[in-house]
Amino acid sequence: MTTDHDIARQVVVRLEGVRKEYGDAKALDGLSLEIRAGDAVAVMGPSGCGKSTLLNMVAGLDRPTSGTVEVQGQNLGTLNETGLALFRRRHIGMIFQFFNLIDDLPVLDNVALAAQLTGTPARQARRRALELLDELGVADRRNTYPATLSGGERQRVAVARALMNRPALLLADEPTGALDSRSGEQVMDLLIDLNQIGQTLLIVTHDPRLAARCASRLVEVADGRVARQSALEATA
Repeated sequence: MTTDHDIARQVVVRLEGVRKEYGDAKALDGLSLEIRAGDAVAVMGPSGCGKSTLLNMVAGLDRPTSGTVEVQGQNLGTLNETGLALFRRRHIGMIFQFFNLIDDLPVLDNVALAAQLTGTPARQARRRALELLDELGVADRRNTYPATLSGGERQRVAVARALMNRPALLLADEPTGALDSRSGEQVMDLLIDLNQIGQTLLIVTHDPRLAARCASRLVEVADGRVARQSALEATA
């Protein structure tokens, strides 16, 4: 019999022997990794070690030369590009260093669009978007455009967008890299809060403080492989 605890700890991401080659260069060289529901995993390593390629594999934005990538039990290699895009929209939220908001859409529409692209009716999407913006403290900015927001506000909007479809997995690529110290601290607090209510996180970062504060496990990548994994204790 499957218990509630077993369900809560199901494998969300599994990479097995993943290689990615660009000509003669190996971005990933037989990398294997497993992430379970509720984990907060930080990936660190020197530039060019394969961190971003790893994130792109999990997001279905790139395909491995060999090996398998599974998210939520789905082998991403069996999906065509349309299938990958739909799977990504439904199951994966993404936060980027430079926000990737649509400049000519107001905040509410930026967030609601993520749900509308999966077929959610516009009114329902806008209602959930407003709820998320309110929870993240930026509901008063819903009718403004991204260019008028501070960096911290933009990242909060980006987080709201990433959470629109209640993703099984939230990917964060240098989520504090473009922020000042205060805004960066606020985004870290937000990631901690999300993980504490059960959101599975995979964070790629150069910032050891971000990893130490927001992750329960550190994965160090070198030369396209997992060089070391270690448990992290929460810091203030």
